[in-house]
Amino acid sequence: MLPFDDLDARRTLLTEIFGRTIPDSLSILPPFYCDYGLGASFGERVFINQGCFFLDYGGITIGDRVLIGPRVTLTTAGHPVELDERYDFITHAPIVIEDDVWIGAAATVTPGVTIGRGSVVGAGTVVAKDVPPLSVVTATSLVERKRLKPASTAT
Repeated sequence: MLPFDDLDARRTLLTEIFGRTIPDSLSILPPFYCDYGLGASFGERVFINQGCFFLDYGGITIGDRVLIGPRVTLTTAGHPVELDERYDFITHAPIVIEDDVWIGAAATVTPGVTIGRGSVVGAGTVVAKDVPPLSVVTATSLVERKRLKPASTAT
């Protein structure tokens, strides 16, 4: 375990995790969790607070001057929705966070979402579709998208 104030060791470890040199201005507070690391890229002056989860299999691109609050989850992978396919493979799509975005604490961003430049995602928001530039979004309400087919039965 690294001491909290050992910034050089932390930078060395993050460079290894992400598989490339990271900007000197990138700040990630531990603990930080990711599944691959190699699918994430960062702009300048990015701040990522404690306890964030980056599931980056599908790719995560973070622009310049992005602020990410504590316990934010960026997930680029999932499973098919239909019961007959759900356990067969993993689906994935990239997440793009453009410049000057602020994502509040405990927000979740789902696969395939782009958050437009200058936008704010409120704390606890679940982002399941693109956010236009210069927008403020909040919500955790349930929206039924479709009805699933019943699982086929084996005979």
